[in-house]
Amino acid sequence: MERAAVFDVDGTLVDTNHLHVTAWWEAFRQAGHQVPMHAVHRAVGLPGGDLIARLLGEDRDKDRDGELSAAHKALYGQYFDRLPALPDAGKLLRRLRDDGWSVVLATSASGAELSALRRALDADDAITATASADDVEAGKPSPEPVRHALELAGVPPERAVFVGDTVWDMRAAARAGVRCVAVLCGGIPRADLEEAGAEAVYDDPAALLASLADSPLAPEA
Repeated sequence: MERAAVFDVDGTLVDTNHLHVTAWWEAFRQAGHQVPMHAVHRAVGLPGGDLIARLLGEDRDKDRDGELSAAHKALYGQYFDRLPALPDAGKLLRRLRDDGWSVVLATSASGAELSALRRALDADDAITATASADDVEAGKPSPEPVRHALELAGVPPERAVFVGDTVWDMRAAARAGVRCVAVLCGGIPRADLEEAGAEAVYDDPAALLASLADSPLAPEA
């Protein structure tokens, strides 16, 4: 039976988390909100509306949420032509494809942003399918994005491994019944990732690739 390796993209395969932090921080600043960057960083990985709610609270002027999201989108879009893939990210995906895995991306990005991430990754030949924000009603930590990725791959949860960089990733995969692997390149502490469900933790895609034989993504005998 097929196996699926499901990957988050931002902060996991492409080095974008701190660009998102900067863009959100500036969007909040322009709207008159002083939100510490460390707080923004902890919320990165949530859908935009959930991120705003987490950082500004339920008593905020919700009519301005769209304005904040649009500002973040415009500010982050300035980086689209130079988003950096993390070390060996594309090589890892190709190795997994060669080992018989179906590689599926599960990301909150969509449209031009997703296209920019895929250009940066430059590994379309290794990617079986992509579950984007356009395909689901709820983003991580809801299990819906992971479940949709499994549907695209045609595999049950026990035949999949999810790789991500945030606690939201780990919670989404755990709720979907999928084994969780975390990477530290998104900037979230190891202890937080393990508490959220990570079975194994690696520095970045290159470290996971180097340790593949002893990881949850090891080739089947």
